[in-house]
Amino acid sequence: MPKVVVVGSYIVDLMCRTPHIPKPGETVLGGSFQMGPGGKGGNQAVAAARLGSDVTMVTKVGKDVFGEEAIRNFQKEGIDISRVNCDEKEATGTALIAVDQHGENMIVVALGACGSLTEEDVEQARGEFADADIILVQLETSIEAVKKTIELANEFVKPVILNPAPYQEIGEDLLKGVTYITPNETEVFALTGIEVTNFSQAQKAAIKLTNKGVSTVIITLGRKGCFVYDGTDAGRMIAGYEVKAVDTTGAGDAFNGAFATFISQGFNLDEAARLSNSVAALSVTKIGTSVSMPYKEELDFLKDN
Repeated sequence: MPKVVVVGSYIVDLMCRTPHIPKPGETVLGGSFQMGPGGKGGNQAVAAARLGSDVTMVTKVGKDVFGEEAIRNFQKEGIDISRVNCDEKEATGTALIAVDQHGENMIVVALGACGSLTEEDVEQARGEFADADIILVQLETSIEAVKKTIELANEFVKPVILNPAPYQEIGEDLLKGVTYITPNETEVFALTGIEVTNFSQAQKAAIKLTNKGVSTVIITLGRKGCFVYDGTDAGRMIAGYEVKAVDTTGAGDAFNGAFATFISQGFNLDEAARLSNSVAALSVTKIGTSVSMPYKEELDFLKDN
């Protein structure tokens, strides 16, 4: 069973269905409302746990009902909560999500407690880092926590996945310590200034990132799949899966949690990416983020494909 340490956010998702995404100043009468566990860190931790990983979550929640629900949710998913700290001042993070009839979304995030995750909070998980097979981190916390995460992963010679979302400006010194980076089209443009719409542009962006020190680049491209580059060849596209999407909100998180699991299980890069594409595709067929993460049993259909 892979041991995965996830350092990141826990955020409560407040999601409403809407006929279309509101324009500035527009009020739209929405449909169904749903509240549930979320945050990129929390989602990725659940994705990895449901696929069979032994997951430790490093985050902060508020001293409120949402924080209490976070603890209950992690425990239900079998996630180690020994490094989930409670902030005495900040509320648990929240995300306001609008999802239209095509499954596209708009999100506003208030980080709250997880935004105050400190280097010391990460340092407290030193023992878990030492025992881990892989470390997974995003940018939905403080940059100081991200930096400490990468430093500890490097100290213990552990592979580290950086999901650079939501994008924050990061120094090249951080990138030099990253094994795998997993930007989407928006994030890779912010990182490189290259708009990725075809193979050639994906290759240029990936080369630019490896020149900054990253070992392997995986550009996630939604239903098209992902572009993988590790410097051994020109890079390659790993095809996605065609499904009827009802909510695309957690797809990137599903991919990252899955990739951490599959690469730790010994799958090669391309196969881990292919399997992660399938997990992301399954996640968008359900409403919600954390709750939409597939279980490993749901991947059985791949055996015949």
